[in-house]
Amino acid sequence: MAVFKFGPEDVARVRFAFSPLWELVISLRTLRAPGAHALHLPWVRAVRPRLTALDLSELLALVPQHGYIPDFLTPPPTTPLPDFASELAAVRLTPPALAAQEVREVGEDGADPEVVARFLADPAAGVRRLADTLERFWELALAEYWPRIQGLLETDVLRRTRKLAMGGAAELFADLHPQVRWHGDRLEMVAKHCDVDDMGGSGLLLVPSVFAWPTIYTLVPPYHPMLAYPPDGVGTLWEASPPPAPDALAQLIGRTRAELLLSLGEPASTSALARRIGVTVGAVSQHLGVLHATGMVDRHRVGRQVLYRRTRSGDTLVAAP
Repeated sequence: MAVFKFGPEDVARVRFAFSPLWELVISLRTLRAPGAHALHLPWVRAVRPRLTALDLSELLALVPQHGYIPDFLTPPPTTPLPDFASELAAVRLTPPALAAQEVREVGEDGADPEVVARFLADPAAGVRRLADTLERFWELALAEYWPRIQGLLETDVLRRTRKLAMGGAAELFADLHPQVRWHGDRLEMVAKHCDVDDMGGSGLLLVPSVFAWPTIYTLVPPYHPMLAYPPDGVGTLWEASPPPAPDALAQLIGRTRAELLLSLGEPASTSALARRIGVTVGAVSQHLGVLHATGMVDRHRVGRQVLYRRTRSGDTLVAAP
């Protein structure tokens, strides 16, 4: 059991962010044991053939299937508008002594002694090798999927931000994950023992992560306290398209608008909707403009993106026989 104890300032400073680097590193566990992460099998099948020429042995050894991952490979994200290049640059700047200390901890958990010894012989070179491998892995396995993943993460952050605003920490954590429980001034988690009795007023960073599914991850000082959890809707991530639009609805408002309306049970961006139903972003924007003008959808800005969602009127129309 892990416990994060909250002071008054910590509750006020709960915030959200997400990280392409975090997704990339955690996805290694999915590649290694896809049976334990069956939800992501469509992604595994798509990317495995591309990775045959990439040597992932050192990275896989230092990102074990269970237990500790060197924290310098997954630094807490600093912005809700993440950029993989910036995060990778931070990894490259890791002090060699810190990297060595964290790799030793992986070695104590049973990582390949030869891999650990090679890294510890020259930690600066080891950091460079890992960063280069992460960069190539990103290009081959995740870059093209990031917009889809980002759309799902942004939707989750929007929903949970509303929960926090409406009901405070108790409402926010009530359905975050079965392994997480809020008790007055503390958050209890079924995770590696890592009690944080004083967050120093810095608050907790919440990071939705599709490849965290089905579990949670924590990060503790000297890094910013962080909890990574699977976002709502992760089970729909690899779906190619929404269900076909009911004929009556399609005849009333047009098939594309009907498919858009069916897709907007949860907030989504214009680009995510375009990929989902297979039309251009421009066409989606035009149809959303009509649906918004007629009160079928509303919109909210999150960072640089505008997310759309069905209104009650839209829900009623979709539910009509």
